[in-house]
Amino acid sequence: MAHALKIPEQNGPLILSYMDRNGKIAIEQVADGFGMSKGQLAQTAGLARETLYRSERSATVKTQGRLREMLEIISRVTDWAGGKEQAMAWYRAQPLPAFGGRTAEALVKDGKAAAVRDYLDHMAVGGFA
Repeated sequence: MAHALKIPEQNGPLILSYMDRNGKIAIEQVADGFGMSKGQLAQTAGLARETLYRSERSATVKTQGRLREMLEIISRVTDWAGGKEQAMAWYRAQPLPAFGGRTAEALVKDGKAAAVRDYLDHMAVGGFA
């Protein structure tokens, strides 16, 4: 049976909790929040490892956008997954039938975050995978 997904606002509380006062994703807070190193976080987001260790690269539009996409998707599944750690595990490992068994992580790395969000929206209104 499909779980009802709660779709938070575009920049839900999870994302807001990881933003600094300038509206940028705070890399260290995200890594700490999920119990990861910056290198692991970079890998999860599909970024080069060194990107998150250099402030000028971690603040770029591409880097910030990829992290925002990842956090938006994780935020959407946090409630039904049972928490943010479980949502991260889902993001990284759960094969999505509608995408040939690819994970949300793989899809975001390929620039297909919008497709994952659309899929989650579809599931939230009672659609099938």
